[in-house]
Amino acid sequence: MSELFDTLKSFFYNDEWFYIEVESRPVLRLNHWGENGRFSCQAEVNEEQKIFYFYSYFPVNVPEEKRSVIAELITRANYGMRVGNFELDYEDGEVRFKTSLDVENVELSHDLVSNHVYANVWTMDRYLLALFGVIYGNISPKDAVEQIEE
Repeated sequence: MSELFDTLKSFFYNDEWFYIEVESRPVLRLNHWGENGRFSCQAEVNEEQKIFYFYSYFPVNVPEEKRSVIAELITRANYGMRVGNFELDYEDGEVRFKTSLDVENVELSHDLVSNHVYANVWTMDRYLLALFGVIYGNISPKDAVEQIEE
């Protein structure tokens, strides 16, 4: 595929992440087990723009009737977020945390990938309880974020 994609595969292999390579696209699918739960991830490279994306996916789609409160939760969580952001697909309720790196004219090193990936999964794992609490525990978005960020 490409040097960027080869770097990603090498990083995940050396760091002992099992991955599945998507056929005909520079995409890897992975799983992560954090302190608060398990979730799927995706690493991809946009070769033309020289951008590395990493996504962590909340393990359930948000029910339609809870999407507006989850939108508030992720807006509160995103405010002041230094690396990455949460996204909500209002059509199907998918929530993901996205980080991206522009690597044009920069070598994508294993350390850079590591910093990027682990900041991402740490953040998703940190906010899992807030997301579940708002969806299933009727915790307010404000309270959920305050509990996580104290």
